[in-house]
Amino acid sequence: MQPGTAPTVTPFLRTAAAYAWRLLVVGVLVYSLFAVLGRFHEVGVAVFLGLVITALLRPVADMAARGLPRPPAVALTLLGSIALVLGVLALVGEAVAGERTTLVREFRDGVGRIEDWLERPPFRLDPGALSDLQTKIGDFLSSHRSALVSEALSGAGHVVAVLTTLALALFCAVFFIHSGDRQWAWFQEQLPRSVRDRVAIGGRAAWRTFTGYTHGIVLVAAVNAVLVGIALWLLGVPLAVPLALLEFVAAFVPLIGSPVALAVAAVVALASQGPLVAAIVIALIVVIGQIEGHLLHPLVMSWAVRLHPLVVAISVVAGSIAAGIVGAVVAVPLVSVVWSVHTALRSAREATAEAGPLKE
Repeated sequence: MQPGTAPTVTPFLRTAAAYAWRLLVVGVLVYSLFAVLGRFHEVGVAVFLGLVITALLRPVADMAARGLPRPPAVALTLLGSIALVLGVLALVGEAVAGERTTLVREFRDGVGRIEDWLERPPFRLDPGALSDLQTKIGDFLSSHRSALVSEALSGAGHVVAVLTTLALALFCAVFFIHSGDRQWAWFQEQLPRSVRDRVAIGGRAAWRTFTGYTHGIVLVAAVNAVLVGIALWLLGVPLAVPLALLEFVAAFVPLIGSPVALAVAAVVALASQGPLVAAIVIALIVVIGQIEGHLLHPLVMSWAVRLHPLVVAISVVAGSIAAGIVGAVVAVPLVSVVWSVHTALRSAREATAEAGPLKE
């Protein structure tokens, strides 16, 4: 290179540098967003739950509003839903209380059967090992009693935080169901006129995908819970109703939640009914996983969420690393909404390029 001449930069390096600094800016913005949400994660979770409640109950409130004024229709819908949830929880509590004595006896006998099973071939476990393990567990609980009590007290504080988050979510849902469309219109009016059309397109796509995902995952979870409940009842496994409810809740974490819930059911079956029934429950994990992955999700979710299973798995794992169980639940709908907004805006740009610029 001659002295005094400017260095030449190849077009590839110039393009890579341009993308690199833009990616750095986007990364800083995303990190800042998650840092802020981490500081106020209770508020974020409450708003998310409020949106979930709105997606589920807004159609019901709209139907009730045909014969009632809007405020009473919203109140009736929310109160009826709360009564339904409390009724299900009361049913589960009654089932557990009614089987408590039988469960204690069955689990005590089941533990003895498991010990005998482990002492026979092929395991040939030392008979004293399990008794020593039980003694060590008892000694550990006795020596760490104060620590366990303090953990229980701190857990009470977490319960208060959870109840506060649920109350805020319900408060948000009231206004979202009652006048969410007016709130969205007000938000759009605060934006520059040049971006309102794109925000409107993205908002419609986001809400359509979010409601479709919410309705679909609730339907998938309900079908899974019914199948699990019927199978456990036919096998004579105790706590069939609570385990079915656990399956319903766990199904909100795609690919991971359902096997975990059924693993708990397998442990209960092992302690109460023996290895054969536990093996059948483990086989049930495979069967329900195949039904969920190859039948329910393609039929129920494909019209709302079009994500490859690999993307779903990576999203769930990344969400759980970032925010635990809450992140695992939120990850898939968040990625689905982002992809839906991107697709809608890209289609709008292509349509605008073909038809000419939009007129104000």
